[in-house]
Amino acid sequence: MMRSWFISGWRLPVWLGKPNVRWKTGKGREKMIRENLEAVQGKIRQACERAGRPVEDVTLIAVSKTKPVEMIMEAYEAGIRDFGENKVQELMDKIPQLPSDIRWHMIGHLQRNKVKYLVGKVAMIHSVDSLRLAEEISREAVKQKTVVKILIEVNVAGEESKFGVSPAETESLVRAAAALPGIEVCGLMTIAPLAENPEDSRIFFRALKKLSVDMEGKNIDNVHMVCLSMGMTGDYETACEEGATFVRVGTGIFGERSWQI
Repeated sequence: MMRSWFISGWRLPVWLGKPNVRWKTGKGREKMIRENLEAVQGKIRQACERAGRPVEDVTLIAVSKTKPVEMIMEAYEAGIRDFGENKVQELMDKIPQLPSDIRWHMIGHLQRNKVKYLVGKVAMIHSVDSLRLAEEISREAVKQKTVVKILIEVNVAGEESKFGVSPAETESLVRAAAALPGIEVCGLMTIAPLAENPEDSRIFFRALKKLSVDMEGKNIDNVHMVCLSMGMTGDYETACEEGATFVRVGTGIFGERSWQI
């Protein structure tokens, strides 16, 4: 039986860690999430206006990793339908507890032995960084008679601490993945280096956009470079200005994490 912690009537799975209680509860927390969402959506709208883009081109993914289902439901009730998780077990625990019309996005590093749990459960896998991973997704997709939408993760900045292929390796992985059955290559994803000034991220977002345009121009079969997943809480406005179609915001919506993992 799964052990749980209790806070103000919440039942929290043990995988969330022992709580360090700083989150608001009840109506106060719900109000915080709603106000944060409105602020984030407003900034996305303003960034799109500055860039001359329709705001409808950008999908806000609420990054719900480590968040209890109660908080996710509050974001859902505020209108969010796209949520991002980075751990397969946490995602599998949450899916049956939440509405079926949520579009789940796998945004974290994915091990091949966990692929079988995700296929058919997520709207998109953002973090495909090797041909071996793409092949495993393909095998499971064929087995389940489905098609999995994927993004190729590109380590634009070349950080040793980050996953992803280099820009120079991107085309070969795009071509190889697109040739596999049960996979649709929909675009690219990157994580910019952590920086205090969001302007520091612009060069990396601009490089990913250029790479996406280059890939689209090659007219590779089964490749549709329509998605750019880039930008998080600290730099999503800059990402919107540079062409992001998915921005991944956690702290900006749910507040600072308060968990000892």
